[in-house]
Amino acid sequence: MVRPPMLAFIFPGQGSQQPAMGRSWIDHPSWSLVALAAEASGRDVAALLLDADADELRRTENAQLSTYVLSLVIHDAVRALGVRATVVAGHSLGEYSALTSVGALSIAEGVRLVVARAAAMQSAADARPGTMAAVLGADDDLVAEACARAAGDVWVANANAAGQVVISGDADAIARASAIAKEMGARKVLLLSVGGAFHTPFMAPAADPLRAALANTSFADAEVPVVANVDGLPHQHADQWANLLDAQLTAPVLWRQSMQRMVDDGITTFVELGPGSVLTGLAKRCSPTATAITATEPDDLKAIAALANSRNALDHHDGEHLFASERLVVSPTAGLFVPALDLAEGQHIEQGRIVGHVAGHEIRSPFHGTVKGLLAVTGERLTRSQPVAWLRTA
Repeated sequence: MVRPPMLAFIFPGQGSQQPAMGRSWIDHPSWSLVALAAEASGRDVAALLLDADADELRRTENAQLSTYVLSLVIHDAVRALGVRATVVAGHSLGEYSALTSVGALSIAEGVRLVVARAAAMQSAADARPGTMAAVLGADDDLVAEACARAAGDVWVANANAAGQVVISGDADAIARASAIAKEMGARKVLLLSVGGAFHTPFMAPAADPLRAALANTSFADAEVPVVANVDGLPHQHADQWANLLDAQLTAPVLWRQSMQRMVDDGITTFVELGPGSVLTGLAKRCSPTATAITATEPDDLKAIAALANSRNALDHHDGEHLFASERLVVSPTAGLFVPALDLAEGQHIEQGRIVGHVAGHEIRSPFHGTVKGLLAVTGERLTRSQPVAWLRTA
């Protein structure tokens, strides 16, 4: 098995959403995840991705669900290419996308958790309105001092990169802190398109509903480490995530520290999976020598495949050699196996064809070929990389 060395997937958070952001994906096989998300959420997710306007998407319950689902559609498309990450991370909401991408959450569990989180945060924001702003050209300490001098409800919410810090809180207090930061040397302050004062004590009323949702969520060990927002450290064990996600609600997002940890651990390539390219820009600021690319549209997949090939980063465990013309399709994660109902021995299948599901993840064939046999049965508990089908490709 060859893993993609030094490659990280990073997932955007709320604020990256855009009207019609799913339009280019509707004819891609990975769009099938939208139906799964709609069933799990009881909402018309396709309408959010295709028809919702900017004001509708600005609402927290719409922004979070739509961004989460589209990020996973894009991740599924990238994964079907055979590209795998060494480590993943996500910015705020994006942490839920990251966890789902590495099997710590099933898609259905992830959707339900995101819906519960968004509803709780929307309720908290409605009860105590607030906003956020990005302070550019100032370091963390200067911005923290400006917030303290503003003498109001405003705090550092995101340490995004050197020279980019996001503050969050009451709109009037943010205005005062912004003016003070400019007096102290900050270059510019930009208000963000979000619906609340996230990652501050304003979100405390959302804590109990989120904890209840977390308590009813089944987490699994992650396939690869996930660098967490609250401490900038890699985590992989199932029993850690409820506490980390609970703390993330009101704690600052340590994105700069998370990125630096990945760079220090040897990551040289960052691929942002989801709407927008904010994290791609932050990655370049954190490590000017790193390669940072965005996967937003289907046309971006060619560049990712070419990049992976050029770095020998394709994960060939998805088809280990039996003979020159035979391959195995294996499970991408651990969990219970459900084969595709219409898959049969002797059937010719195309590359990217779904051969089954495990723990909410699609198992796709990376090859064209003829099915010689299924190697797993319905309900069998699989380990990661366990063979599920045998193909003849010649």
